Amino acid sequence: MSIVIMILLLGFLILIHEMGHFFAARALGIKVSKFALGFPIGPTLWSKKIGDVEYLIHACLIGGYVAFPDDEKDSDLPMDSKERFINNPVWKRMIVISAGVLMNLVVAFLLVFVVAGIWGELPSGIQQVYAGKVLQEGNSPAYLGGMQNEDRILTINGSDINSGYAFTTYIKNSMAYDGKIEKSALDENLLKLENLNKGIAKDGVIAKGTEVKLPQNLTEPALKLDDDILKGVAFYKDNQLKLNNNQIKLRDELTQKATYTSDGTYTLEDVAYAISDNVRPLDIVVLRGGEKVQLKTIYPDKEGLIRVMPKIEAITVKTKTLPQIIKEGSKYLWKQTAMQIYGFYQLVTGKIPAKEMHGIVAVAKIGGDVINSGGLASGLLLTAIISAWLAILNFLPIPALDGGHMMFLIIEKLRGKPVSEKAIEIASTVFFVLIVILAFLLIFNDIYALVTHKL
Repeated sequence: MSIVIMILLLGFLILIHEMGHFFAARALGIKVSKFALGFPIGPTLWSKKIGDVEYLIHACLIGGYVAFPDDEKDSDLPMDSKERFINNPVWKRMIVISAGVLMNLVVAFLLVFVVAGIWGELPSGIQQVYAGKVLQEGNSPAYLGGMQNEDRILTINGSDINSGYAFTTYIKNSMAYDGKIEKSALDENLLKLENLNKGIAKDGVIAKGTEVKLPQNLTEPALKLDDDILKGVAFYKDNQLKLNNNQIKLRDELTQKATYTSDGTYTLEDVAYAISDNVRPLDIVVLRGGEKVQLKTIYPDKEGLIRVMPKIEAITVKTKTLPQIIKEGSKYLWKQTAMQIYGFYQLVTGKIPAKEMHGIVAVAKIGGDVINSGGLASGLLLTAIISAWLAILNFLPIPALDGGHMMFLIIEKLRGKPVSEKAIEIASTVFFVLIVILAFLLIFNDIYALVTHKL
């Protein structure tokens, strides 16, 4: 049911966007011939003509459009009619084109204000992370480090922990014996091996029966993540060296050993790879009884766990009065939208891999999960963020989007004559096809993520 609610909310955003174009055109005396939900791909599920407008619902429900007589070659409207879109001044056409985006922005603010007004609070974007329960079975990493129930996690490796995501990201990426090592650790440990074992070449196979002294008390360098990664707007790329299967096998043999007797298979460099894949430290500061406490170094296990059940408390800001509703609501929407824009920038610059791009299916699934866990208020806030984001994406200067149409109108205003209809048609058709292809690729990404349980 929560997923159905999210789908309905997304449909509402498309409807609102197209209604902006529709009512702006009607108010300015421009005739609208069609009002449709979905793209005209595949069958039309429903159509009905009311007055002089045909209303349609297409099977491909991933968009919508408003059509004018200018788009129809068989229209009986005179070519010089003022009811035709093309025969109106540039400023009128700009209003019609931008009205959809404006409606999405208005709805985004209204949804946030409604949540702020009815529920009396809004998320601050900050969470406090607590050690809800520290497991002691088998002397868990958290227990050995001195963590106690209800400790509030303040920092990990010097980074402020302001969300459950930041907490888990640090821990899972500090997994012990993960088959990956830092180049700096490899070089350092290879130098230690050479100093301990004079006469053994680093690149030749060590003679069978040769005893190799191993450096002791080795750990991998502590992980340090930047704020963008901890906020979830950048993807963590470790750029580490990977061990091959033989090196992993050797690693398992050498764990906790002081010496290694060669079997005539490995080089000193192989040994360096093996001993460099080790435990990775977490230096954690907690708040306990009003005082900051530096825990003993904690080392996550091979599963990337420290055996603690975290408790997450979201910090909210109160919105009891109208000024608070407007101020905090606007601040909330601006902050969330800015994060979306920055995430998009990270994506187009390659800092977030394309496989992390998702579409309508993922939005519905994640939105359903949000509603299921956080209630209708959380779903409405997510819808508001999506509405603002749709407005921004739609206004990009790309043919086939509102921003592309606006771009052609600006060019027309600057040069004193319209851009060739043929050029606009070709550009719009090409980019429309590309957008549809992208939409289906995103849906494929979504389905694959669902099947592999990544969503």
